[in-house]
Amino acid sequence: MWVGSYTADRNGNGEGISALSADSDGKLTALGLAVAANSPSFLALHPTLPVVYAVAEEGKTVRAYHRTGDTGLEAFGEPWPAGDATCHVAADPHGRFVVATCWGDGQVILYEVDDNGAITSRTSAAAAVDPHFTGPTDDERPSRAHSSLMLPDGRVLTTDLGHDLVRVWRYVPGEGLQADHQVVLSKGSGPRHMARHHSGTVFVDTEYSVEVAAVRMEPDGTYELTAVVPASINKPFDGDSGAEIALSPDGRFAYVGVRGSNRICVLKVTHDGTELEPLADVPCGGDWPRHHLVREGWLYVANEGSDDVVSFRLDPATGLPDGPVSRVETGSPSMLIAAV
Repeated sequence: MWVGSYTADRNGNGEGISALSADSDGKLTALGLAVAANSPSFLALHPTLPVVYAVAEEGKTVRAYHRTGDTGLEAFGEPWPAGDATCHVAADPHGRFVVATCWGDGQVILYEVDDNGAITSRTSAAAAVDPHFTGPTDDERPSRAHSSLMLPDGRVLTTDLGHDLVRVWRYVPGEGLQADHQVVLSKGSGPRHMARHHSGTVFVDTEYSVEVAAVRMEPDGTYELTAVVPASINKPFDGDSGAEIALSPDGRFAYVGVRGSNRICVLKVTHDGTELEPLADVPCGGDWPRHHLVREGWLYVANEGSDDVVSFRLDPATGLPDGPVSRVETGSPSMLIAAV
């Protein structure tokens, strides 16, 4: 696994992108620093090439890195300008572009890439407009783009945590992302990250309300909000905030990290993938679970606050995590991505 991190420029303890391995028994081993970088807090893999894309959250850039050997990375081209607090990057499954989203100023930026995976151009998409703003007496809320998700039909979804939106885009070569339509969530919910179920439902976890929303595509191609459920069997505690959402490979379970009370909420996917119901809460094994990865029967949790990554065995019948089984120290981990 590649591990993103927060470094000293954002008061973190990381040094850049590091590498971990996990064996079939869930034992984690630190493989060292892959490349030094300033707060590479989110990473994405090129779909076919040994190229990793990373944001520099404080540095307001996106950069490509080329894999060297089993556990090394080296800078591949110059860093490209992004927006304020660029917090997420995702790669097109056809290798045509990457999309970065910026929490600080709400920008959604598309970077086209060439056949070698190098970034060649940059285009900012149209700014969001708060659908909940009612006029001069209402407080204006900042746009806070937070993540993107690639759809099988070539369109792109992005969340806007500040305006409570899921925005749908079309990619136009040479012109970037063009607005298609948007889905409005409840005011103050804070849509953060997304996971697409094989049924076509996109599940969206919310940072502020600690819920999971389901959006589905209608016959005319538009997405609609179809359900909203609590992420947890328990109510949110003061200071809680939703983090990552991930699905089991068979699509039967969803896992939502909750910072503050430091838990992983397990939800059961029901009604042929169209709905969810909270099932159980499990301690995350550390402090401030910013991100997690579900892979081959295991759950790996990046605990930013306790400077560690921990592994849990997933029960194939119940979906519940058991552990922690293994723990490895790494400075301020912010995200995990499978390197192969």
